[in-house]
Amino acid sequence: MADKPTHRSGAPWRNMYGRTKGNKLRASQQEWLAEDLADLSVGAVGWEINPERQQFEIKKLLGDRPLWLEVGFGGGEHLVHQAEGNPNVGFIGCEPYINGVAMLLGKIRKLNQDNIRIHPGDVRDLFDVLPEASVERTFLLYPDPKHEFTWRCKGAQDWREPWGDWISTRYEQKALREGRVPHYLTFERI
Repeated sequence: MADKPTHRSGAPWRNMYGRTKGNKLRASQQEWLAEDLADLSVGAVGWEINPERQQFEIKKLLGDRPLWLEVGFGGGEHLVHQAEGNPNVGFIGCEPYINGVAMLLGKIRKLNQDNIRIHPGDVRDLFDVLPEASVERTFLLYPDPKHEFTWRCKGAQDWREPWGDWISTRYEQKALREGRVPHYLTFERI
């Protein structure tokens, strides 16, 4: 059996779907990235800076708060909404699209709390360095995992209506404009 291909950094080869950069960033977005991202970053996640895949200590990052993770936060609307509604929870948002990261940084500047950290990259790299069973809740909006999870549905209303703490994102609004119907699925890890 042939060895699996690897990245020049030694990382396993992982296809990346989607863009990592879009339109030119506004001056304010460039400023937010330059001034705020380092302080809000989760730290040594990438293979280039952490080839040994040393785990990081969540308590140093977020204190004794439970950890919730959002995978692919887009512009950060949902992540900020959750962070505002759950100030006693620590959040890590992962997003490889730098324009989305810049948008989130602008929103964080308006918050009066410190419970969000950011990984501006592929969540799979973060999974390598998170301590096992450290994430209490995960949000994965558009698309969803469907692997090694149990769907917690008891009836049609469980997937037709959003959760009580739901905020509509720009991606949901786009889907609705295009005539697509969102489904609100809740999964539990097996």
